[in-house]
Amino acid sequence: MGMNGERWSIVMIGPFGLRPRGTMRARALPMARALAQRGHRVTILLPPWPDPGDAGRSWVADGVRVHCMPLPQGPFFHLRLAGRMAREVLRLRPDVVHGFKPKAYPGLVHWVFWHLRGTGRFRGALVVDTDDWEGPGGWNDRNPYTPWQRRFFAWQERWGMTHADALTVASRALETLAWAMGIPPRRVFYLPNAAWFIGPPRPLPPDPPTVVLYTRFLEFGLDRLIRVMEALARRSPDLRFLYVGQPLGDEEARFREAVARAGLMHRIDWEGWVEPARLPEVLGRGHLALYLMDDHLINRAKCPMKLIDLLAAGLPVVADAVGQVPEYIRHGETGWLVPPGDGSAMVEAAWELLQDPAAAWRIGENARRMIAAAHGWEHRLPTLEAAYAEALARAGGR
Repeated sequence: MGMNGERWSIVMIGPFGLRPRGTMRARALPMARALAQRGHRVTILLPPWPDPGDAGRSWVADGVRVHCMPLPQGPFFHLRLAGRMAREVLRLRPDVVHGFKPKAYPGLVHWVFWHLRGTGRFRGALVVDTDDWEGPGGWNDRNPYTPWQRRFFAWQERWGMTHADALTVASRALETLAWAMGIPPRRVFYLPNAAWFIGPPRPLPPDPPTVVLYTRFLEFGLDRLIRVMEALARRSPDLRFLYVGQPLGDEEARFREAVARAGLMHRIDWEGWVEPARLPEVLGRGHLALYLMDDHLINRAKCPMKLIDLLAAGLPVVADAVGQVPEYIRHGETGWLVPPGDGSAMVEAAWELLQDPAAAWRIGENARRMIAAAHGWEHRLPTLEAAYAEALARAGGR
């Protein structure tokens, strides 16, 4: 129910499927589940990328209908798929359309409904969620896009953010960027990521000491990670590293080559991608985790879901103090912060925690309890419902 007891019909539009990327699985889906538990009717529409085997599948998860769109055949593929998504939204006649990322398919659907509303064929509210920055200094500069794609995505991002009835943002940096675009603060809602699971209290892990690397290698330079690993390995002959994750490109292959050159291959346990149900148990095998983030706009704008996963699993985390990280880690209490890019400080902090497993365990348990007490999606619902109420009021006032 909304703040005044309203129950709304909500359609969430995704840019890709539920795996392996995290936006829809770890942000939109748990958000939708929390809304469904409050009595709202929620449907998630997804283009089945990068897992086309899901095309045409539909299922209900904890009261949320998830529908992966069938794939069209022939020319103008992406436009036709966006058209199918728009027609499905028209059929559902929701009160709110919430697009996750102001680009690609959600951006196209948003553009369609912004103009349909002018014809009277759609009267609902349009909400945009952004959890990354694409524009100058953002992913547009890093991804291998063509020049026209860069221009188009940058235009989509600005147009989508400035033409929404309400905007939900995952970080303070994105909030500031939205204000800089001239979006009124009353339409910008700070909605950082929350835990989609809370692990059980974990026992003190047995030897050998194990450092978790839960990453896609996108947030930092690989050379710095290797230097940190080498320094820790020199201090402990039995130290091990547990790698968990699934990169989108050749990052893992480059990591394997780097650890082989460093003579560390025998120190690593390769877990790779982990089914969500197993993640608390797998992460819980570690004595601590490292979370590296270089200090640049992409990292300052994001809200690191993998960091939340580590804390929710009860691991003590040594992390670069970049962007949203200090929102979740209270230094010395729920984790350990080091100056951005300072590999030596990260080594010293990690070594200090490895030398005192009981103290490290207490920090990890403090983190798990903090996430459970303040960073579940149920704690974000009042803000999300306020965003919908503002959007509906604005749409109704047109």
